[in-house]
Amino acid sequence: MNQLTQEKRVRVLAALVEGNSIRSTVRITGVAKNTVVKLLRDVGTTCQEYHDKVMADLPCKRIQVDEIWSFCYAKEKNDPREHRGELGYGDVWTWVALDAETKLVPSWLVGGRDAGWATSFLRDLAGRLRYRVQLTSDGHRAYLNAVEDAFGCDIDYATLVKLYGADRNEVEHVYSPPKVIECHCAVITGKPDPRYISTSFAERQNLTMRMQMRRFTRLTNGFSKKLDNLRHALALHFMYYNFCRIHTTLRVTPAMEAGVTDHLWGLEDLVRLLERKETSN
Repeated sequence: MNQLTQEKRVRVLAALVEGNSIRSTVRITGVAKNTVVKLLRDVGTTCQEYHDKVMADLPCKRIQVDEIWSFCYAKEKNDPREHRGELGYGDVWTWVALDAETKLVPSWLVGGRDAGWATSFLRDLAGRLRYRVQLTSDGHRAYLNAVEDAFGCDIDYATLVKLYGADRNEVEHVYSPPKVIECHCAVITGKPDPRYISTSFAERQNLTMRMQMRRFTRLTNGFSKKLDNLRHALALHFMYYNFCRIHTTLRVTPAMEAGVTDHLWGLEDLVRLLERKETSN
């Protein structure tokens, strides 16, 4: 079977990480659609395995968490009757943790939005951290028991609830975010520093995801058709974000700032990771 050259693979990945859809990547690179999807699957799996391996014993101290909505196959209201309530059909939530100092994303999870998924997400996060951390989340109630289950009392945890104004016309309601009119902070566990009770960086990461992945862009037909494809796209995104993309305020990548790596990665390095896995198999 013919295999893409390293140069072709890099071109395909470059198109994907800059927010192009599968079909536009096909048009840009001239690579067949099925080949692009297979490369995304293979690279996504490799990135996830590498992420799980190296994101351990991290020196993070101030973590922000948030969850971002998307959907697979069809919107919830249009789900086929036989798939109602089945993960991968309708609403899908991506849980993301971000270190406010290094901007590193140490943990993420795709699933539902209930307490079970919150617990799985925070247990994974807790297992990757070296020190006691200050954690901030929004007011989603699923976090409360999940934080206690994952960290016990060994955490400084606070919530930040933003209240939004509702005085918007119909156009603004669809195309622009509501205005924040008030913020409520609540200390849940420990003694979090009030200066760092914030979810702003995590929310900014949500914007980065919507800008860099076509399948997260709202009001388009670029949504994920399969849950596995969404997970592979996220694995590639966070690998690129952590290791390859220089953060403008840090002037290095988040992984370099956190001491996970000592050099700037390129897309060629991601392809070489995949090639080593293929050779070993």
